[in-house]
Amino acid sequence: EHWHFDEGRTQIKMSAWYKFKDPRQYYYGTYTIARANMHQTTDRNFAFEEKREMLANIEPEWRQMIVNYLVPLRHYEWGANMNACSISDAGYGTAITSAAIFTAGDRLGIAQILSRIGISLGNGTGDLLDDAKAHWMDGEAWQGVRKCVEDSLVVKDWFEALVAQFLVMDGLVYPLVYNHFDNEGQKHGAAAISILCEFMVDWNTEHNRWVDAVIKVAAKESEENKALLSNWYGEWRDEIHKALQPLAAMVLGDAADSALADVKEQLDKRAGKLGLNL
Repeated sequence: EHWHFDEGRTQIKMSAWYKFKDPRQYYYGTYTIARANMHQTTDRNFAFEEKREMLANIEPEWRQMIVNYLVPLRHYEWGANMNACSISDAGYGTAITSAAIFTAGDRLGIAQILSRIGISLGNGTGDLLDDAKAHWMDGEAWQGVRKCVEDSLVVKDWFEALVAQFLVMDGLVYPLVYNHFDNEGQKHGAAAISILCEFMVDWNTEHNRWVDAVIKVAAKESEENKALLSNWYGEWRDEIHKALQPLAAMVLGDAADSALADVKEQLDKRAGKLGLNL
């Protein structure tokens, strides 16, 4: 149906695929150096937490909440890794494929950090990882998100998968979890979680620079591209926003609706600046 390197694997059309640039200017050397530095910081954060026994300050009920909402995200990150690998495989041009495979590695690294948090909370055992997997597979609050992840894994158009995963799903999940949920945790003695999740916050800010650059260039190329991107964005935004409602309600209670409205508003503003029609 397609050659291995085939522009026809997506409905997006470009006069020149090398119009896409990575503003981070990553190639293998610069990428590995940057990530090594970030992971060294993460290791120091875990060592600091262990030395000060900061996880012991978390209220017991919130420790369970962390197992319910944070640790299951390791499975979300696995889905993101799979999508990034698919984008790298089917994408056209190294400005897309190299950045995508770097992202695939990043998502495995984030899953490992989440696993380390679960192991630390479980006093060095993997028992809580099993509990978190059970929440992902069967917990009512997670089933909408899990469906969105699984649906994204079978998207045939790699550019749609890029929009779905990197712009929309990450664009709602990351600020909800690492901002709103984290702020709620501060009220329950969970400052340690903020420290241990620093990598994710910093990585997301950096990663979005590349995502935004790709979307902006594609939307600017033609009205047809803009219409496609806008349609994909709207469909996936509505699906994942709905899917996150039970998860947000579980963590935030009555504050869930305002938190979801905030992350949706911020993502819409971001998409508008990239040239999408909302």
